[in-house]
Amino acid sequence: MTTKIIMDTDPGIDDAAALTMAINNPEIDLKLVTAVAGNVKVDKTTANALKIVHFFGKNDTIPVAAGAAEPLIKPFEDAARIHGESGMEGYDFGDDYGQPIAKSAVQALRDTIMAEDEITLVPTGSYTNIALLFKEYPEVKSHIKQIVAMGGSLSGGNMTSVAEFNVFTDPDAARIMYNSGIPIVMVGLDVTLKALLTDDSLNQLKDMNETGKMLYGLISHYNDVSGGAKGRPMHDVNTIFYLLHPEAFTTKNLWIDVQTSGPAIGATVGDIRGAYHDSKTNAKACVDIDADFFNQWFLAQVAKMK
Repeated sequence: MTTKIIMDTDPGIDDAAALTMAINNPEIDLKLVTAVAGNVKVDKTTANALKIVHFFGKNDTIPVAAGAAEPLIKPFEDAARIHGESGMEGYDFGDDYGQPIAKSAVQALRDTIMAEDEITLVPTGSYTNIALLFKEYPEVKSHIKQIVAMGGSLSGGNMTSVAEFNVFTDPDAARIMYNSGIPIVMVGLDVTLKALLTDDSLNQLKDMNETGKMLYGLISHYNDVSGGAKGRPMHDVNTIFYLLHPEAFTTKNLWIDVQTSGPAIGATVGDIRGAYHDSKTNAKACVDIDADFFNQWFLAQVAKMK
């Protein structure tokens, strides 16, 4: 039985790797890709999503829609310093990779969710499209099985000492999503900074096949390398890994609040004592991961591709 998903994304190098995994795994049925401003501006994230879909010859079966160009309230800040000016440096995808569909991301999300029912949303960028969808079409909430979202952290941030990039980019959208009442899995820095693609794994990619060559080129240009880390975090890939192998994760049910102002803007605060929400929870937070298995799985998946 396949898992039907929609990816809402901002490629970005690790987003490109996540799309690669979702497109090529027979247990995942990717129905739609929507792009949002995040790692780079939305015209570039849309183009990058199209490049990956086209690379695997899926233009006719996986539509790509362009979405929000800026956060709901907070000024836009990109991450080109991490992903390069185009968002996907390191591989030449050519210039003929197609166009997004005429529908906006929000309209495409609404139509796909209502047509498919019981679908999983996988946001790997800022959550602006998701928030706009819930505000304009609240009826979709009852048709969404769950949200498996890359973002947030219980242990420290990568934009400030407390804020992770996706949530920091649009904290108001993150708050709307976490208050939606839909089951949410938070795949945050607590696990993505442990599941590093090791240098040995990266080097194995380059001679594996054309997909390996493509991913090697992109990941080699990925500047998300912290001091002393032995590998590179494939943040967004962990969402697909979770869908396929939840047993590789340790999780904790919590209520997650999102800070939307002040110096802690973008912080995801877990009510670890159940003290402020009468022990209610709104998310399953991933707190640990089998990093060795992640590397083995990553390489095994790419080995099966073109």
